[in-house]
Amino acid sequence: MGATNYLKFFSLLAFIAFAAISCWATAESLHLLLSSWPLAFCWVVSVGFFIIASLGTKMIVDSLNQNVYIEKRGVLLFGGIILVVLFWLICVMPTNTHTFFFRNKVNEKVAQDITTTQKYLDQIKNNQRFIDSLGNKINDFDNTLEAKLLELKAEIENPLNPGNGPVTKKILKDFAIMLGVPNIEPLSTVGTSNQDRTKLYEAYREKIYAIKESKTNQLNSQIQNNKNQQREKDAEKAYNELDILQKQIKAGAINLNDAKEIEGVSDKINRGYAVIKANSSAVIFENEDKKAYTAENPVSKVKRLTSVFDVWKDFLAGAYAGSGFLFWIIIAILVDVAAFIFFDITFKK
Repeated sequence: MGATNYLKFFSLLAFIAFAAISCWATAESLHLLLSSWPLAFCWVVSVGFFIIASLGTKMIVDSLNQNVYIEKRGVLLFGGIILVVLFWLICVMPTNTHTFFFRNKVNEKVAQDITTTQKYLDQIKNNQRFIDSLGNKINDFDNTLEAKLLELKAEIENPLNPGNGPVTKKILKDFAIMLGVPNIEPLSTVGTSNQDRTKLYEAYREKIYAIKESKTNQLNSQIQNNKNQQREKDAEKAYNELDILQKQIKAGAINLNDAKEIEGVSDKINRGYAVIKANSSAVIFENEDKKAYTAENPVSKVKRLTSVFDVWKDFLAGAYAGSGFLFWIIIAILVDVAAFIFFDITFKK
C-alpha cells in the first residue's frame, strides 16, 4: 500500500510538471493569436481544456479496465474519446506545436520578412523597376543600332555596288524609324576607292551617333518625368521604420517572444506590405512574393506565424517542408501523453 501511495504521489508531481509545460504552451499560443486577451485569461482556458482532456483519457482507460465494475462502458468510452478529440486533438496539441515551432522560428522569420520588405521598398523609393526597364530598353536599342550599322558598312563597302545605292537608302530609312526622325538624308560623298567608301561609312556613323545621343538623352529624361514624390516618400518612411526596428531587435530592445511586442513588430512590417501593394507596378517581385504582397488583404509572414490557424494551414499546404514542424508535433504529443499517463496512474481505480 505504501509503495502504491509513493507511486501515486510521484505520478501526481510528474503530471503537474508535464501539464504545466503543456498549459504554458497552449496559453502562449492563444495569447499570440489573441493579444488583446489578458494572459491570465489564456491560462484559465488552457488549464481548463487540459484538465478536461485529461479526464477524457481517464474515462477511456476506466472504460477499458476489466478489473472494476463500470456501468455503460460504451458510453464512457465514447464520451472520453469525444473529450480527447475536442479538447486535446483540436485545441491543446495544435496550440502546443504552434508555440514550440514559433519560438524556434520567430527570429529567422522576422529577419527574412524585414529584409525582403526593405528590398522592395528600396526599389520603390529609388524608382528601380523603371530604371531597369529603361536600361534594358537602351541596351536593346544600342544592340539593334550596332547591328544595323554593320549592315550599312557591309553595303557601302560592297565592291559590287559601292556607295549610296538603293539598299543604302533603305537602310537609312530604317535608321530614321529607329531614331524617331523624319529621315536621314544621303550624304553627297562620291567615290569608289576603299578609302572613299570607308570615309562615307564613317560620316554616316558619326551622323547616326549624333542623333542617337539625342534619343538616349530623351529616354534618360523619362526617369525624372516618372518620379512620384509621394510614392517615394511613403516607401522611404516605411523603409526607415523597418531599419530602426531591425536595430532595436539586434540590440535586444524587443522581445520577439512577447505577444504584445511581436504584434508591434508585425504591424510595422505590415505597413511596409501596404506601401508595396499600393505601388506594386514599381516593384520587380521574386519567386512567389508578388502573391503575398499584392493579396487583397496582405498579411506579413510574421503575422501568419503568430496565428495557430495560419501556421497549421501553411504546414498542411507544404509551406514548412523541411523546417522541423513534424518534430515539434511529436514533442507536443509526447509531453501531453506523458501527462495523461501520469494522470491516469494517479487517479486509477
